[in-house]
Amino acid sequence: MFQPNMFDSHHHLLDMPHKTPESEMGKIRDEEFESKSGTENMDAPSGDDQDPNQRPKKKRYHRHTQHQIQEMEAFFKECPHPDDKQRKELSRELGLEPLQVKFWFQNKRTQMKAQHERHENSNLRAENEKLRAENIRYKEALSNATCPHCGGPASIGEMSFDEQHLRIENARLRDEIDRISGIAAKYVGKPMVSYPHLSTHTSSRSLDLGVGNFGAQSGIVGDMYGGGDLLRSVSLPTEADKPMIVELAVAAMEELIRMAQAGEPLWIPTSDNSTEILSEDEYLRTFPRGIGPKPLGLKSEASRETAVVIMNHISLVEILMDVNQWSSVFSGIVSRAMTLEVLSTGVAGNYNGALQVMTAEFQVPSPLVPTRENYFVRYCKHHPDGTWAVVDVSLDNLRPGPITRNRRRPSGCLIQELPNGYSKVIWVEHVEVDDRAVHNIYRPLVNSGLAFGAKRWVATLDRQCERLASAMASNIPAGDIGVITSPEGRKSMLKLAERMVMSFCAGVGASTTHTWTTLSGSGADDVRVMTRKSMDDPGRPPGIVLSAATSFWIPVPPKRVFDFLRAENSRSEWDILSNGGLVQEMAHIANGRDPGNCVSLLRVNSANSSQSNMLILQESCTDPTGSYVIYAPVDIVAMNVVLSGGDPDYVALLPSGFAILPDGAVLHGGGILDVGSGGSLLTVAFQILVDSAPTAKLSLGSVATVNSLIKCTVERIKAAVSCENT
Repeated sequence: MFQPNMFDSHHHLLDMPHKTPESEMGKIRDEEFESKSGTENMDAPSGDDQDPNQRPKKKRYHRHTQHQIQEMEAFFKECPHPDDKQRKELSRELGLEPLQVKFWFQNKRTQMKAQHERHENSNLRAENEKLRAENIRYKEALSNATCPHCGGPASIGEMSFDEQHLRIENARLRDEIDRISGIAAKYVGKPMVSYPHLSTHTSSRSLDLGVGNFGAQSGIVGDMYGGGDLLRSVSLPTEADKPMIVELAVAAMEELIRMAQAGEPLWIPTSDNSTEILSEDEYLRTFPRGIGPKPLGLKSEASRETAVVIMNHISLVEILMDVNQWSSVFSGIVSRAMTLEVLSTGVAGNYNGALQVMTAEFQVPSPLVPTRENYFVRYCKHHPDGTWAVVDVSLDNLRPGPITRNRRRPSGCLIQELPNGYSKVIWVEHVEVDDRAVHNIYRPLVNSGLAFGAKRWVATLDRQCERLASAMASNIPAGDIGVITSPEGRKSMLKLAERMVMSFCAGVGASTTHTWTTLSGSGADDVRVMTRKSMDDPGRPPGIVLSAATSFWIPVPPKRVFDFLRAENSRSEWDILSNGGLVQEMAHIANGRDPGNCVSLLRVNSANSSQSNMLILQESCTDPTGSYVIYAPVDIVAMNVVLSGGDPDYVALLPSGFAILPDGAVLHGGGILDVGSGGSLLTVAFQILVDSAPTAKLSLGSVATVNSLIKCTVERIKAAVSCENT
């Protein structure tokens, strides 16, 4: 549909020095280490034994004796990684708490690692300088790249694979610089230079980038990648914070288990038994401690959902505890996420006891619903009955800053192993949020719990488990048709579609990294636009990309809208750019129970014989809380490589598509209407490459063209689905 035109060679990736005197990097003193080895006394009374009117005891700070340090030093030489049994034995011999011993060994390992990294850092600096010079030479050579046929500037489709590999190498160099900067900052006590486009889960190819004013394109790349208010304000927890974080996580785990297993009077079913409502009074009586009273101006949202999913319990725990996998599986909900610090990796080779401090941003796929940013600790535990539990709880009291707009009370899930690779999941979501900025047409959806509640998390997990099971299939199922002839080609096509979906979801919401500009008025269906520069990413065409989105309500059930938009025989009724051509499905991969969950490769046979045919990669997916139809034009040569089992990361994509959500209509009994009835909230989002030169200015004519295109598409969709509905 829109082919990339030119490779960007004007911006150097490595012009980001982080100067740190080598002498300063070595200043880690043993006295400092010893003074931090103490641990706050955690012998506070439990929630059941504590008198709510009694003031908590003041925590004391313990310093280890010389004898204790000598004994632990000697043990460390023999065994730097003691297990639980060894730590308990050592704590009894030295008169310490096991947690104090654990923290001492963690600090000691950190000290030894620091000494090694100081030496490694000097080697990395020399290697980085060599790579910088080599990268500059490559860029100078590529700046004069020309098409061998016409003599004009080379485009991505005509580039050699060697040139594409250079772009992958550039991305690797960025990660290397980020690592060196982090090592240097750790030793001199300066804040680490953070590049959110690298350190968050959304890699450099995600679409969470932008400068909002389409008339101003003079900002440097660093400005465009700026994070939100939360990511700018958070800092790593201090040593004094860590015992409090541990205590809070343990209490949150206990609360989650009781919340997941309790019935009435804590959870009160609605009159039609379609859902449950948390009794706030009973909650406060049951959990008097928690994270404190609800702040003024915030309202509570609590929900619980149970499902059986086709994935074993170990894999589910791994997904939840790995920020990259978690963000990928829940890409429609998690727009950005980052692990700030791992306090514990767990024991016995698994995530039992794992503890990590994180930030995340949760979204609804529409610019009309503000995202929810959270700073929290995630704790995983394997219980004696075989159940795994993963819990989040906010750490806002540790972060000085502006007034909290939302926070997570203990939320998470219990995972129970079932036969044949299945698992039972009980999910609890409990948040306090200021939702006054939500647009009126989305307010019923948010209030219903389908936007951020447990039902959406579980429905997404169930659908993604089916997709992952399909992707891991070693053969080609009978339901797959078309030009896919090998399991390798099938996996490559699914991987490419996954990247397309993640890119679309990262760029369609109201993330704080986006700056949407409304083109006219203030109505819900006004078109909002933003621009971004795409550079040095083989997964996206280089140049200036214009993103446009609009959200609106239509009185048509979501299922009918979804079926209309995903069907190839009705595509010509809304897709202006297909020019009325016949759409043919060349390949089809089913990846779920619902026939709407599939990946397709479409060919648009142009009605004008003088125009060449084009290919469109499309993924459609649906669950009880929402549906997506996402597509992107793809190069024919590149897709042949993918279908042969080649690396899909070299295929440039600009995803566009639709997010279809129920309007949140509520029955008289308190339950939610079936998603097959009621109206729909539809978000339409386009991305178009408007200039292949990243230094170019974006013209008002380009914006007007995109505005006209998206409004015309919306009118066609409204007319077509309304006719079908009648």
